[in-house]
Amino acid sequence: MSIQTKLENYKENLAFFEDELQKYEFIIDLGKKLPPFDEKEQKDENLVQGCTSQVWLICEQKDDRLYFKGTSDAVIVKGLVYMILDIFSGATIQELQEVNMDIVQELNLSEVITPNRQSGVTGMIKKIKSYALLQGA
Repeated sequence: MSIQTKLENYKENLAFFEDELQKYEFIIDLGKKLPPFDEKEQKDENLVQGCTSQVWLICEQKDDRLYFKGTSDAVIVKGLVYMILDIFSGATIQELQEVNMDIVQELNLSEVITPNRQSGVTGMIKKIKSYALLQGA
């Protein structure tokens, strides 16, 4: 499934809920699906910059695709991490280098999350993009 298709699916899912609290609960529930994250990977070089909460993100390359794992110490942010990893993990390096990554605007997340959380989402996207640029170099 393409990045754009995954984005559209999340956009539709979020639009389904009538109020912000329902959207918030949906995001929290997504965070509960995050696979366990090895505590050994919770080190400074894997921290995402710009997040109010602590967010760790790692990348593995298989062939020309990048796969991401991550976690956070905050419940709502775990849901955001899940969404971002689900959208971008498995994409090709070229797709990740070329895609417009303004997820906050694309998914209308500004209705649901604070500006600090929005900044954290942007930080996660930047880290994903930097992995793609490094791997593609």
